[in-house]
Amino acid sequence: MTGAPLLRMTDIGKSFLGVRVLHGVDLDLHAGELHALVGENGAGKSTLMKVLAGVHRADTGRIELDGAEVSFEHPVKARRAGVSTVFQEFNLLPERTVAQNVFLGRETRTRGMVDDRAMESATAALLDDLGLAGIAPWSKVRHLSVAEQQVVEIVKALSHDARVISMDEPTAALADHEVEVLYRIIARLRERGVGILYVSHRLKEIFDLADTITVLKDGHLVDTMAADDIRPAELVRKMVGRPVSSVFPDPLEPHGEHVGEVRLSVSGAGNTRLDGIDLEVRGGEIVGLAGLQGSGRTEIAHGLFGVDRFTRGEVHVDGRRIDPRSPRQAVRAGLALVTEDRKSQGLLLDRSVLANARLVLDAVLPFGSGRRALRIPGILSSLELVARGGHAQEVRYLSGGNQQKVVLAKWLATDPGVMVLDEPTRGIDVGAKQAVYALMRELAAAGVAILLISSELPELIGMSDRLVVLDDGRVAGALPGGSSEETVMALATGASAHREEAAP
Repeated sequence: MTGAPLLRMTDIGKSFLGVRVLHGVDLDLHAGELHALVGENGAGKSTLMKVLAGVHRADTGRIELDGAEVSFEHPVKARRAGVSTVFQEFNLLPERTVAQNVFLGRETRTRGMVDDRAMESATAALLDDLGLAGIAPWSKVRHLSVAEQQVVEIVKALSHDARVISMDEPTAALADHEVEVLYRIIARLRERGVGILYVSHRLKEIFDLADTITVLKDGHLVDTMAADDIRPAELVRKMVGRPVSSVFPDPLEPHGEHVGEVRLSVSGAGNTRLDGIDLEVRGGEIVGLAGLQGSGRTEIAHGLFGVDRFTRGEVHVDGRRIDPRSPRQAVRAGLALVTEDRKSQGLLLDRSVLANARLVLDAVLPFGSGRRALRIPGILSSLELVARGGHAQEVRYLSGGNQQKVVLAKWLATDPGVMVLDEPTRGIDVGAKQAVYALMRELAAAGVAILLISSELPELIGMSDRLVVLDDGRVAGALPGGSSEETVMALATGASAHREEAAP
């Protein structure tokens, strides 16, 4: 990019409790440019964005907007200056409506009274512009899925007349068709001269969208380059500090010789969201659940775990029929569930690493958890957990990848026979993803049955021995591991059925 930058951040430094997390970082953003900020979790990306957003004050450095120095003591001041941010952590009020969240702090008023209808109408227009009119502006946020809440955050940012928009993992919880909508919105924003600072761990997005890429590692600026001047493998090397030969580990054995007896069997299962679900997972096998957002993937996980019970059908674990009415009963039957939203559903953020790793044992086996709890430090060590304060450190201060390792340790301590992993790599960096993939292979090699739910098709295809594809609460079909993305999407969208109906 040529010409004066719209935004310039120079020598930005920041410390927390004496720990330096940003070391003199420089970044320029031009009008109409998408500048990607990449690096492992803990590299300082989110901290830099929060400095720009006015959430944190930099200890050193200077921020300029259109050549004039600015200082944002509060996010409201940043937004008024034309700088909006979509954070990875949701900043929504669950008991208020979508429209009330979008216009929070700047409510539309008529004759001195808050005009909910006017806000709902404006929100509906924004949602319609995104191609997501299915989200009702009057719905309370607590009733929305993770993906829909992320959409509300994006709409909230776009509702401001922003000149600079920062997006922190905006697609982490979005389905493929929703990502395509975001791509179109980004294109329109760039045409209007909006500068976009974009954080994502998905390399495809980076190379699809970015003009410029800046790499951070351990709070230091590693490099800034034009996206066209670097290849994905070299970018990964800059991010992790070492070459990465392959994202996914090799399968255990060809032709399924490692697969054992059926450990999880679901037949004819259903409830208000699901109908006639049949699937099996054998020991040593990774079965991927594919489908668009709302297809029923997470609902199957919740049904297995007694969160939202199956009202019909049967579930067997290791040949024994179970009917879990609560997560406690599911755990005692040998099931484990890594939820898609680790911060609100998987962790107590103000508790220590060790306390979180003991959560399930203490809840399910309060009088018999001592022996198993002794294994937890070893489990955390095997996961290569990085916590500067050791096992006493509060989980909220860990990077996303290390938080996910604590969630995994919590479940590994229970010695599960069946693990249900719902978006296990959402919002974590490429290095942490590889650690999770390696762990999945190790668990499968030990005879654990794994049901993998993911919105990332390359992840499902690369890690699964078999794929079960869902469409609108039903099983649309089954595919072998390694199937093409096009084949999976044809089943997930009903395109295969339409083609069969059209055939002579």
